[in-house]
Amino acid sequence: MKIVIGADHAGFRYKERIKDHLEALGGYEVTDFGTDSTEPIDYPIVIRPVAEEVAAGRFDRGIILGGSGNGEAIVANRVPGVRCTVCWSVESARLARQHNDANILSLGERLIPEAELLPIVTVWLATEFDGGRHARRIALIDAL
Repeated sequence: MKIVIGADHAGFRYKERIKDHLEALGGYEVTDFGTDSTEPIDYPIVIRPVAEEVAAGRFDRGIILGGSGNGEAIVANRVPGVRCTVCWSVESARLARQHNDANILSLGERLIPEAELLPIVTVWLATEFDGGRHARRIALIDAL
């Protein structure tokens, strides 16, 4: 699975943890769009390109990070074809995939305990979309 990942300065540390985790698991081709430090940057500069790449189909999924994940999700969801959800628990990640077919995961480093980070990512990547009534709802969203 091809994954693109990006973060602002407030999500940098967790971004690095996720990259290491996915590379250790194997089966993931991870491309990092930055940032490369905790030096402050404006998150749309990194997040918008991640969303555009997922929407264009060049990557299967994207993972974006910031302090809360909220601003990052707002930027990503401005790109047609993106379904980005902010997740804060394993259950929210599972439902984001099952019910929303989320193709970008947004995480807040300041809000998620480090022990919960990798389980959230792992579940989000492993969970399939349920389809059915949920597909009908996504079609309605896309029609707007």
